[in-house]
Amino acid sequence: MTEREQALIQLIKANPFMSQQDMADHMKMSRPALANLISGLVKKGKIVGRAYVLPRENNIICIGGANIDRKLHVKGEVQMGTSNPVYSTQSVGGVARNIAENLGRLDNKVALLTTAGKDTDWQAIVTASEAFINLDDVEQLQHATTGSYTAIMDEAGELVMATANMDVYEDLKPRVLMKHDLALSTAPVMIIDLNCPKETVEYVQQFAIARGVPLVIVPVSSPKMDRLTTDLQGVTWFICNTDEAETLLNTSIKTEEQYKEAVTKIIALGAENVIITAGAKGVYAANTTLMPTHFEAKTVNHVEDVTGAGDAFVAAVVHAWLEKRPFEQAIEAGLINAKCTLESPFTVRPELTKESLENELED
Repeated sequence: MTEREQALIQLIKANPFMSQQDMADHMKMSRPALANLISGLVKKGKIVGRAYVLPRENNIICIGGANIDRKLHVKGEVQMGTSNPVYSTQSVGGVARNIAENLGRLDNKVALLTTAGKDTDWQAIVTASEAFINLDDVEQLQHATTGSYTAIMDEAGELVMATANMDVYEDLKPRVLMKHDLALSTAPVMIIDLNCPKETVEYVQQFAIARGVPLVIVPVSSPKMDRLTTDLQGVTWFICNTDEAETLLNTSIKTEEQYKEAVTKIIALGAENVIITAGAKGVYAANTTLMPTHFEAKTVNHVEDVTGAGDAFVAAVVHAWLEKRPFEQAIEAGLINAKCTLESPFTVRPELTKESLENELED
């Protein structure tokens, strides 16, 4: 859609009963020009019926980070406290955005709810994402900077250090989500990452309970675990890594017995399905009816880049679950997508399709 069409859609969402003349005045255009604009949106299926009622798309809603990822690959051994020769790459990222693109490539209808700046970084994200993700409801802020993440990788592709400029997400408040009540209510699932403020996580969790909408919570780092609520009631899937689980439970997790105990404790907090990812050790998972189980990681032929593998895992698990696959198959789908992403230089592998994942599951 054009910028003017997008502006009109936002105006209609705010007040679908506004008269054409009021809309024309608000948009500083003539009424005939506005009528032509509305006619074009009707033909595109963006407006249906009188009072300009917008169609329910029933998108999966991903709430959280959408960043520019900059990766600095160190040439040779990493040396701390001095300059290291590197080559650099840039791509789009962000946990919620990455999950959304994976889901979009798997033929799901998915929308992103986030805050961003009005800058070239956001335009780069739009260019890379719009074929797979509905970005109509992103809140662009005039004086904010789009989120960015800079990772320093060693020659083996392992993360050495990372920096994150995520202040823009402090404006992703409940008041932003309230504008999209209908979309959230009709979503087959909401997925939120912990880039969001704690009050937003609380709002989404209570919304899920009140409206009966499935909810997936994905932490982004150990320091942001304090954005969780005191319990996980209303959470359909809680998917975290070992560090995040250790922070949540204030304990060390090393042995298989400790992993299984940790999964059990998180289930007791109220989550329906829980997964703790453990890198090369695989994952430990359980739900309210199945005991904690260890799933081995898939053999990786060559680690190209670890960035995005966790998001690929989450997306494939959610996709398989929405496809009504059994719990164990959903975990397997996640492990396969994570393995293939580790072998790819891309944060979201471009060859991913619904058919390719199904074929990989059958092999």
